[in-house]
Amino acid sequence: MTVDERTKRIGENEALYRSINEKIEDLNASFGMVAESMAVVCECGMLECAQQIDLEIPTYERVRSDPALFVVVPGHEIPNVESVVEAHSGFNIIRKNPGGPEELARNTDPRA
Repeated sequence: MTVDERTKRIGENEALYRSINEKIEDLNASFGMVAESMAVVCECGMLECAQQIDLEIPTYERVRSDPALFVVVPGHEIPNVESVVEAHSGFNIIRKNPGGPEELARNTDPRA
């Protein structure tokens, strides 16, 4: 697998997890759950990862407001594809690197 193919695969995996988290949020709203936080799936590029992160709703919404941002378990970031922009207890917020990774993230944004 070339670097570009690997980068694309990572981006597709992250987009899949972001989409799953959007469905979780929709389900919470559909069932009228009023909560301050929600459990989301780590949005890393590892397809076998299913770790959950407890995230406050305003933080989730802030991450979703920028298609290049994702939330991952610390250590799940991939340095040549993305950078940690915020480190928190239990999760990191990452930004896709400019170019192909960021473009793929924007093109697969379920809110676009």
